[in-house]
Amino acid sequence: MFRFTRPTPRAADYTSALGAIEDMHELDRRRIERWAGKISGPVIDAGCGPGHWTDFLHKRGIDISGVDLVPEFIERARVRFPDVSFRVSSLRALDVADGSLNGVLAWYSLIHLTPAELPHILSELARVLGLQGHLLVGFFEGASAEPLDHAITEAYYWSVGQISRLLADAGFEVLDVETRQDPGRRPHAAIAAIAG
Repeated sequence: MFRFTRPTPRAADYTSALGAIEDMHELDRRRIERWAGKISGPVIDAGCGPGHWTDFLHKRGIDISGVDLVPEFIERARVRFPDVSFRVSSLRALDVADGSLNGVLAWYSLIHLTPAELPHILSELARVLGLQGHLLVGFFEGASAEPLDHAITEAYYWSVGQISRLLADAGFEVLDVETRQDPGRRPHAAIAAIAG
């Protein structure tokens, strides 16, 4: 049995620093919108945090709900985005039936899992996605499982190669990979995959 080891983040600080869609990179907004445009059916924002990406896709007609382990994030998201569905849930055991989702967005949420937890979580995401269900993962690229100095809570770098291998082990097929190095920022990577 896995135990979630992440300390409770300071939800107010995180929301203030990283919780506005206007502060997100334009290329990320385009990437996520393009990814979601291929999906019809239910989607979850796994580890939604402040809920800004959930709201972003909800406003574009996506049938999406946000889930996060931290009740303070869910409370704040419900207040900020009252028309969007949010609930407290662990990525380790999502309260979703097998194969019932068409998409999972895991945008910078998996970086907060310990290296030992990540394979199990990816298998859980594969479980809830239907055949050919879409997954989009965003993360900081670097040496796999190397801790990073995150302003709010524990987090890790991952290499594109290692995340791709873990996805394959969980039953996903990688569709495409995107990397970017913006001045003054950590290296970014995103991987789109489908459930096999």
